[in-house]
Amino acid sequence: MDSSNEERTPLIGILAVQGGVIEHQRTLERLGVRSRLVRRPAHLDGVDGLILPGGESTTMSKLLELGGLLEPLTAKIHNGTPTFGTCAGMILLASEVKGTRPDAHCLSALDITVRRNAFGRQVDSFETDLDFKGISQPVHAVFIRAPWVESVGDDTEVLARVPADDDKGAIVAVRSGHGRGNVLATSFHPEVTDDDRVHDYFVSMVEESMA
Repeated sequence: MDSSNEERTPLIGILAVQGGVIEHQRTLERLGVRSRLVRRPAHLDGVDGLILPGGESTTMSKLLELGGLLEPLTAKIHNGTPTFGTCAGMILLASEVKGTRPDAHCLSALDITVRRNAFGRQVDSFETDLDFKGISQPVHAVFIRAPWVESVGDDTEVLARVPADDDKGAIVAVRSGHGRGNVLATSFHPEVTDDDRVHDYFVSMVEESMA
């Protein structure tokens, strides 16, 4: 890739204080998108988008505070940087979290209420196919100690639900701004599959923001 093409390619920061970082990095590589691991506040400089990976949300919250990342990361997101959170990343982005520790931080970047470990423990992990708004064919979703969204605010769009007989399954993918906002979150882990379409959807959000 020549330097002029590199300048036009988004640079996406992946929060790398804890959790499943490398899988997101590999997915972006397959899409031809540059990435940077974010461990310190200085690593936020110049990134066009952010990914908050899965992991242990309370541990991530504490490490953000201890590493001095909590405030600059929150400011970066609230200033409009496109951001994608998966599983624990969704929990961090929420405005309210149920089933968490009282000292855990949330970034309030999405007007949603999330319940931690809503689908159960590790042994309750499962896979299913989801209809995902904005993606033409069903997405294969992997849920590992996953949260779900219990409620959404008026400015939040539901993109996917777990299939249910009454078509009102648990909410597992959301976006701010009814398809116009810069924050995306999923309960599941698209980075652990070979289907890169959810990440491609996010990259399109980043490119639109850059334009």
